[in-house]
Amino acid sequence: MRLSSLIRLWVWTTLLAVVAFAILYVANQRLTAETGFGTVALNGASNAMDFKRIFSAWIARPHAAAAGFALGFDYLFMPLYATSFYFSAILAREAYAPKKGLARRAIDYLGFVPLVGALANALENALQYAMLTGGADDATAFAVSLAESVKLSCFFVGLALLVAGVAGVIRLRRPAKEAPPAS
Repeated sequence: MRLSSLIRLWVWTTLLAVVAFAILYVANQRLTAETGFGTVALNGASNAMDFKRIFSAWIARPHAAAAGFALGFDYLFMPLYATSFYFSAILAREAYAPKKGLARRAIDYLGFVPLVGALANALENALQYAMLTGGADDATAFAVSLAESVKLSCFFVGLALLVAGVAGVIRLRRPAKEAPPAS
């Protein structure tokens, strides 16, 4: 793939991920203002009672619909941020490790970490939805907590890759230095 095409894809996926995040943020803020609990509050829940407390705040149909929208819309956000972070890793690799070697392989492997995080995020949401519709229990709450820990760890790696990708694009776009004139 040509570098210009990769950069264009990276820019679009990153912008779309930011838009999706903004939509999720607004939806969460509205739900929090109306019920006291947004979907982000599920991240702090550690046992079945915590989940039941949050779910009971969403018992009214409009609140349940808003929570369902946020949990479902997150599935659109996941591939966007994972792809953006993956492209960031490729751009960082091309900028800082253009030749074969350990650094290039390490960046390649790091590029897959956000994909694992998105899968953990999908599992987390699925388990939360299962508890929302079928009842919360401590074992599922613990599984949600584990998936959330994996998701957050991978997401922070992805953010670091995004920063490295931005720096990589700047470096790749910089004109090559001219050789000093021969005398």
